[in-house]
Amino acid sequence: MSRGKLLKASGGGAGGGYTAKQARRRIAALSDSEVVQRFLEGDDRAFAEIVNRYDKRLQNFIARTVGDREQAEDLVQETFVRVYRHLHRFDQTRKFSTWIYTIAGNLAKNELRNRSRNPLVLFQTIMKNWDADFRPLEWEDPKTRPDDLYRRRFLREKVNEAVEQLPEHHRTVFVLRELHGKSYEEIAEITGCNLGTVKSRLNRARNAFARIIAPMID
Repeated sequence: MSRGKLLKASGGGAGGGYTAKQARRRIAALSDSEVVQRFLEGDDRAFAEIVNRYDKRLQNFIARTVGDREQAEDLVQETFVRVYRHLHRFDQTRKFSTWIYTIAGNLAKNELRNRSRNPLVLFQTIMKNWDADFRPLEWEDPKTRPDDLYRRRFLREKVNEAVEQLPEHHRTVFVLRELHGKSYEEIAEITGCNLGTVKSRLNRARNAFARIIAPMID
């Protein structure tokens, strides 16, 4: 199912006396749990809001995991298809963002598992696929002077190189925590690991990152 078809299936017309724009604004003002409830009550427009909220975030997450932005687009599409089909099974006592990230993460892991190449080779392109304006770590003040541009680019390149060298299981928790701001509990749910394992892997990932990047920026 193409994204256009998926959005069409989620409905686009307005109802209840509101224009389409007014309806979209009202839905956009709702929390995730309220949007989910609206969809479960039969308002298909709510699904378009879910896509709008999570499309770019999931694109970035999966692209960094599988190292292929075009493949990430397919996996994000599959994520939304599964959400659309199974949202009625979602436990609303859970956080929706954790649930959708778990689906996306599992699809990404399956993609890596199905590839014959060494995952470390695949990960060499991960950071190259980041959005141009994405800053993985706040290395410097946003008011950086123009003559510091070279230094900024140099640091970004070294950060990319350092993250590329992290093993897959360390890279995943590092990206989720440091780049997506997920809590330990959310990461545990997304990766299927217990809390102790998440903390241990994240600690090792941070230490490894520090060791790798230190000589690069001396």
